[in-house]
Amino acid sequence: MTIRGLWQGVGLAALLLAPTLAGAAAPDDWFEQVKATATPQQLYTFLYALPKGADLHNHLPGADRSEWLWTSALSQQARGYTYYTRVRVANCAPYGHNEFGGGKALLLFKNLQGSHYQQLDACQQSEFKRLQDLDPREKLAWMNSQRLDEAYEGRDEFFNAHFDRVDELIRNPYVIRDVLLTNMEAFGQEGLVYLELMQFVTGTLRADGTPFPADEVAALFREALASPRARATGVEVRFLDTVLRFAPNAEQLLRDSYAVVDRYRDLYVGTNLVGREDNDKGYPLRFLPVLRELRHQYPDIHLSIHAGEVDEPNTHIRDTLLLGAERIGHGVNLISDPEGMRLMRNGPYLVEVNLISNLLLEYVGDYTQHPFGEYLRTGVPVALSTDDRGMWDSNMSDEYYVAVKEFNLSWPELVTLGRNSLRYAFLDDATKQRLLAGYDRRMAAFEQRFRQQGWASLSGTQPESYGFLCRHYQLCQWPGVVSR
Repeated sequence: MTIRGLWQGVGLAALLLAPTLAGAAAPDDWFEQVKATATPQQLYTFLYALPKGADLHNHLPGADRSEWLWTSALSQQARGYTYYTRVRVANCAPYGHNEFGGGKALLLFKNLQGSHYQQLDACQQSEFKRLQDLDPREKLAWMNSQRLDEAYEGRDEFFNAHFDRVDELIRNPYVIRDVLLTNMEAFGQEGLVYLELMQFVTGTLRADGTPFPADEVAALFREALASPRARATGVEVRFLDTVLRFAPNAEQLLRDSYAVVDRYRDLYVGTNLVGREDNDKGYPLRFLPVLRELRHQYPDIHLSIHAGEVDEPNTHIRDTLLLGAERIGHGVNLISDPEGMRLMRNGPYLVEVNLISNLLLEYVGDYTQHPFGEYLRTGVPVALSTDDRGMWDSNMSDEYYVAVKEFNLSWPELVTLGRNSLRYAFLDDATKQRLLAGYDRRMAAFEQRFRQQGWASLSGTQPESYGFLCRHYQLCQWPGVVSR
C-alpha cells in the first residue's frame, strides 16, 4: 500500500481547515497541542515533513522495496542478466548445498540469475519462471514474499527465507546501484541528510556467474554517488562492511572486512557484525582476540555491532563494548543488565533503535514492552533507524510515528533523536559539523513556520507511506490519496 498526494482535493481542504493552534501556543506546549488535536493523518504528515538527520542502522539489501528490485532486475537484460524465480515445487533433487540444500529446496520465490539456472537439470528448471513471465497472481506473490506482511510471519520467516530469496538479485552491483539511488531519493523526500548503509563491495557476480572485481564495484558506487541524480537528493552516503557473526570462518571474514574498509576509505567508514544472536556461535567475546589483532594493524576503523537483539537476558552488550563497539544495534535486552545500563548512560555509545523491526521480529509483543522510552529518558543515547525497511513495508517517518504515538515524545526529544543520529555518525568531523549545523537550521525554520502558519505550512507536503501503517494503525486510504 502506498499513500501519496494527501494535499490533493478533499485532503488539502480538510487539513487547511483544521484549527491553527500552534501559532498561539506557549513556548513549551505547542507540540503538545499538535499531538492532542491532530488527526492521525495530520500527525503523520507533520512527521513526514519533519527535518531528520541520519539512518545509521540500515541494511541496504533489506531496504529495497520489492517493487524497486523488480524494476531493476528486469532492466538488467541489456547487461546479460536474466532472473528466474521458483513458482512450484516438483520434488527434484536439490541443486548445491548453498542455494538449495535441505529445506531451501522447497523455498518458493527463490531467485536465480540465468548463469545458475542453466546449471539445473530439466526437472529443476521446470520449477522456475523468468520474472517477466510471471502472471499477475504470481507477480503479486513474488512481491509479497519479500515483505513481512502477515501476522503468522516472524523472525524465522525473515532470517531463514527473505535473504535467501533475494540473494542473487542483490549480488548484481548494477541492481545495488539502482536501489541505492532509489533509497537516497526516498529518504531525501522524508528529510534525511545522511545514510550509513550496510552493504558489501565483495561477493558480487557478473552475468556469467564469475566474480565481479571489488575495485570495479567500488568505482560503480563512486560513479553513482557523484551522479546528478544522487546529488539532487541532498543525501550523503557512507557504507559499513558486514560480517556474519556465526559463520564458521567469521574471524577471517572480519580480517577481510577491515581490509575492505581500509582499501576504500572514501566510501567505507566501518564494520558491523550482523546475524541473529540466538545462534550462539556468534557470541561477542569470540571476536576479542581478532579485533585486538586488527587494531594493531589498522587505524580509525569504526565498529558498530548488533547486540541485545535476543529474548534472553545476558551481558552481550557489555561484552560488545569490550570489543570496541561505538554503537549498539537494537539493544533490546540492555534493560535486563543493570551494569550495562550504567555503562551506556550519558556515555559515548549510541543504541540504534529499530521499533518496527523489534515488533515484527517478535522481540517485543507490543510497544509497552519496548525499552526505548526508558533508554531515552534515563540518558542512554538513542536514535531511530529503519533496519530492513523494505522488508517491513515501512519508512523512517513510520518509525517517528510509532515513537510519538507509543511513547508520547516531546518536541525536545524529537529534536534530540535527529541530532543524535548525526552526532554518532561515523563521519569525519568537518562533514559531521556541517550536517549538524544544517539540521539545527532546518529544525528551527520548520518550528518557526509551523508555529506561525499552522497546518498551512505543510501544504506542499506529499507524504508517502506503505503497508505497515495500514496494517498496524489503520492509516490506509486518506481523502484525496492515490494508492498503488
